[in-house]
Amino acid sequence: MRAVMVIGASRGIGLELVRQYLAEGCRVHATTRTLDKPGALGRLAGDLALHELDVCNADQIAALRQSIADEGIDVLIHNAGVYGKGMSRETVMHVNAEAPIQVTGALFDAVLRGKEKKIVLMTSQMGARRGNRGDLGDYGESKALLNDRFRELAPAWGQSGIIAIVMHPGWVRTDMGGQGAALSPRESVAGIRNVIARMGPQDHGRFWTWDGREHPW
Repeated sequence: MRAVMVIGASRGIGLELVRQYLAEGCRVHATTRTLDKPGALGRLAGDLALHELDVCNADQIAALRQSIADEGIDVLIHNAGVYGKGMSRETVMHVNAEAPIQVTGALFDAVLRGKEKKIVLMTSQMGARRGNRGDLGDYGESKALLNDRFRELAPAWGQSGIIAIVMHPGWVRTDMGGQGAALSPRESVAGIRNVIARMGPQDHGRFWTWDGREHPW
């Protein structure tokens, strides 16, 4: 059975990723910041394992790694992130730029144990340095830093047999994207899943959009 891990799954794109992968018949590991109140995530039916994770909490990251020590993960999707309104710049950078790399590092061996060995880090077109002028803002800069770090690590990851990309999910009607956004979570996630399904070694280390277009850095 295909095993998928979604980091940041309690709402929006993450919740829809879990819903669609469960409907496909996958075993899904999903993280939420609190297991006491999982909300809609806890009401989904299927082969679902919930894990408590604050991506800034090193102990919880280590516990997540240990909880799947005997399992392989075919597809790891790091979706957790914040827009940063009312947050310090340091927090935004930690959650959006540092945590995805730290969590992926902790789960790297589990992905290597999987058959597909795919990693997807959610970024944003707002983090593309090409074509942007002036200040990217804390959110855009955090995603740009994530992209930079990913590009540094991608060659070594590829040599290990991993196929990894960063993904722009589109402008989606979520708490972060707002209700005026162009895409529903269902539309975005259907596209994301299509991109993931066809990912091959030739796609490794690249920046893709939800609808299968390559995005400039």
